Amino acid sequence: MSSASAESESSPFGAARGIYDVDISDPRGELVDRSGLSRDDIRQISGVMQALGGLRDAEQRLSEASLRYMKLNTTDMRALHFLIACENSGIIATPGAMSAHLGISTASTTKLLDRLERAAHITRSPHPSDRRALAIAITPETRRSAIETVGRQHARRFTAAAKLTPEEREVVRRFLTDMTTEIAIDNASWAISADDD
Repeated sequence: MSSASAESESSPFGAARGIYDVDISDPRGELVDRSGLSRDDIRQISGVMQALGGLRDAEQRLSEASLRYMKLNTTDMRALHFLIACENSGIIATPGAMSAHLGISTASTTKLLDRLERAAHITRSPHPSDRRALAIAITPETRRSAIETVGRQHARRFTAAAKLTPEEREVVRRFLTDMTTEIAIDNASWAISADDD
């Protein structure tokens, strides 16, 4: 079987009418109010949804490749990114700040730091101005590895944004901000687990 026919069997939704097309995702109008929209509007909006889906898929593949390359899990990678951002900003990272940034408990943060230190990704040292705290830093080797691979790939997003005009960037920024607000689960009762109560 050719790769083209294998692809069509494993993914029945082609590029023209992808899985993110509103007529495929919501054919009976149970989710999306189409009143006042022309067929051209709907087709164009579906194109935007498909482009967003493609971006999400690319980001997922990049994230998975990053985790495999660095041999870390998602929280570990977020912790290292936090440490790089602190270093770039001249901020001394502490376990408490990391815990708050990652949204995890103090105990989980301690386990995370123990694991990263054993793997030689971070160092812990006395805080220069707070005797009760520790200063956490990413090792130069891990920083270099993260920057030269995963970081460089992620930075290509900046290149894509740089190709836009200032007006286009503002439209895209406003659109993404609005979409983030629309899909936020803050007030969605179904998304709040019993553990959060």
